[in-house]
Amino acid sequence: MLPAAAWAGAPEELVGLFLQGCLPFAGRPAALRAWAKTATLAPVPDQARAALLNGAPGQVFDGSAAGVKLALVSSDDGICSAVTDKAAEQAVTDALEAGFRRAGLTFRLAIEHDDAKVASIHDREYLVARDKQAWRVLAATVKDDAGGEAMLTAAPE
Repeated sequence: MLPAAAWAGAPEELVGLFLQGCLPFAGRPAALRAWAKTATLAPVPDQARAALLNGAPGQVFDGSAAGVKLALVSSDDGICSAVTDKAAEQAVTDALEAGFRRAGLTFRLAIEHDDAKVASIHDREYLVARDKQAWRVLAATVKDDAGGEAMLTAAPE
């Protein structure tokens, strides 16, 4: 496991990828994939794609930056996720809410609970809006002070 200092920027990088690559394109997979191409995000290998899509049809792009492993997951149904392999729960929450504010989005926490299927995962679901657009955003993080995988998912509301 990497020391926390080695992945301290992961929450901010995750939120940056999510706000740029997911939120504007949630519900529009073709537009997201076109953006990923112009942003020069390469497709991930088939094994990683299958794991990150969990059997759903879609595409996955490598969004890694500055020593942080990141993936942008675009399922064919329009749901989009940004994923990292190392981030602490509170740091992701803080970075996400700060990112919402910087982007001029209104948001509220709708529900917070431990995942019903995977006890080690904590879920925070937000309702997010700007102008006439609205999204449901799920932040799923590992419940461990040392950190672990984190995923931010957006769907149009």
